[in-house]
Amino acid sequence: MNTPIKVLVVEDQAVVRQGLIAILSFHADIEVIGEAENGIEAVKLVKQLDPDVVLLDLVMPEQDGLTTIPEIVKIAPQTKILIVTGFGEADRVYQAIKLGALGYLLKDSTHDQFLKAIYDVSKGEAFIPPSIALRMIREIKEVSTPPETESPLTQRELQTLRFIAQGLSNQDIAKKMVVHERTVAKYVSNILSKLHLVNRTQAALYALREGLIDLDDQ
Repeated sequence: MNTPIKVLVVEDQAVVRQGLIAILSFHADIEVIGEAENGIEAVKLVKQLDPDVVLLDLVMPEQDGLTTIPEIVKIAPQTKILIVTGFGEADRVYQAIKLGALGYLLKDSTHDQFLKAIYDVSKGEAFIPPSIALRMIREIKEVSTPPETESPLTQRELQTLRFIAQGLSNQDIAKKMVVHERTVAKYVSNILSKLHLVNRTQAALYALREGLIDLDDQ
């Protein structure tokens, strides 16, 4: 049996927090190892428990989610952060991803979306529902349209980036491109380096913002 995904739940509303924990308790491959009411408690528990995934609310007393993200990234860069919140505004999503969150999920999401988000993020894969991504990209484009410049990426890297934006794993991308998974990993590394991005989620958002993929393809 595979080692369960260790999850820390950070949510100030007790009813919501216990609800999330209750849902996860039915899945043997996920283990809730702790819970916190605010960002300060979350950082302490991350140090103590070393979770694989932190489910993090954005609006909390004492210390909010956006303040907490970089603190977790600093002390536990291997820990993946999944935002679970009631707010889907573009600026909040963009800030959270820019600071280091790997996924973004609304509290009214379905049970299946919730689980998929945890599984994907635990594997280092991006998770942003198309509806949120579309809203964010539209708002970003309304604010500013970046000047067209020649992409620093090779054709194979661009192809990889499009697949990343579709939510495909390295293994799936390798099958589609008929190359070894190690080759895809190299393409991904080059993409992040050339575009000065931190993770796959930022890469996916970049692809959407630059019009490299249509959300209907997701």
